[in-house]
Amino acid sequence: MQKKILLLGSGELGKEFAIAAQRMGQKIIAVDNYENAPAMQVAHAFEVINMLDGDALDRIISKHQPDFIVPEIEAIRTERFYDYEKQGIIVVPSAKAANFTMNRKAIRDLAAKELGLKTANYRYASTADELQKAVQEVGMPCVVKPLMSSSGKGQSTIKTVEDISKAWTYAVEGSRGDVVEVIVEAFINFTSEITLLTVTQNGNPTLFCAPIGHRQERGDYMESWQPSKISDNELEEAKEMARKVTKALGGAGLFGVEFFLTEEGVYFSELSPRPHDTGMVTLAGTQNFNEFELHLRAILSLPIHEITLEKAGASAVILASDNSVNPTYSGIDKVAALAKTDFRIFGKPTARPYRRMGVVLTNDTLNTPIEHVVAKAKTAAKLIIVNP
Repeated sequence: MQKKILLLGSGELGKEFAIAAQRMGQKIIAVDNYENAPAMQVAHAFEVINMLDGDALDRIISKHQPDFIVPEIEAIRTERFYDYEKQGIIVVPSAKAANFTMNRKAIRDLAAKELGLKTANYRYASTADELQKAVQEVGMPCVVKPLMSSSGKGQSTIKTVEDISKAWTYAVEGSRGDVVEVIVEAFINFTSEITLLTVTQNGNPTLFCAPIGHRQERGDYMESWQPSKISDNELEEAKEMARKVTKALGGAGLFGVEFFLTEEGVYFSELSPRPHDTGMVTLAGTQNFNEFELHLRAILSLPIHEITLEKAGASAVILASDNSVNPTYSGIDKVAALAKTDFRIFGKPTARPYRRMGVVLTNDTLNTPIEHVVAKAKTAAKLIIVNP
């Protein structure tokens, strides 16, 4: 039953996945572009390479001969995944899913043009002049995102003509990989955003976690909570869209599918073919299995009978405010003393302003107003200070 899993990307999400895999007797090789990345600290072995270097990727595939390749980030030479699948290696969830979703153009065109899902009006731009034209076509306000990025890097909102050049510069600086192109989306007047964690299985039905709400700053999530308020009709609409897009991508695993809820209905936003940062709230014990355990079980073709919501929960991020090497933390004892509260320190070897260094987790009974649970998480997260 022991499988060898090559984890491409070794941040905090990869670390929690590696822990889940270790608990089930799997062998993990963690890969990233810097040493001592969080998942490397709990893996059997590690490699440090530029994952956009296809030859370097081929080398470690040949060296380790993994049973599974599990991508955790966007900046990977994903077109190589098709060759790895031909070699008999399982790419999670599939080579198509990983390749399409590492680039916002591929997944958005699949959702909007091929599957007919409701999305914001959008255009692409690969130069500053093209961005000017795209903004004129979709109108202001609008949102600009690099085609390849994560955690909101490079994302900004254009409200005036003066914002356009700034948005281009910021998007290029925040882009991951070697694709210099952005997507320009018409601003949607949404009432809330949700992540619908969707679990596809080999030979078993697709399952859904209770919807997760979240709040963002600078394009990155600050707090998430489960369950999020949503009508039955909206939830069914979101589930149907999630089924369509995950079926089109293929494979088994957990997908983080994001939606906007509006007065005009549900809009598809984005998709990640792996555990989602907002889904860290599941570490608070909100479900019978957290998102990392669900991802692993689906990958290993272990049947998941059901996903049950056990508690109301919230997560709030712990951010750094300064640049530092080997940061330390104060205030942990204060959080540890709180009832129904926990925390995770990710173990990142360096800090920089606004870098996510940890998360605080809170839970309570299902009849507790979710606003109270979120407020408790936010208050607790402020107690932990990242020291330079």
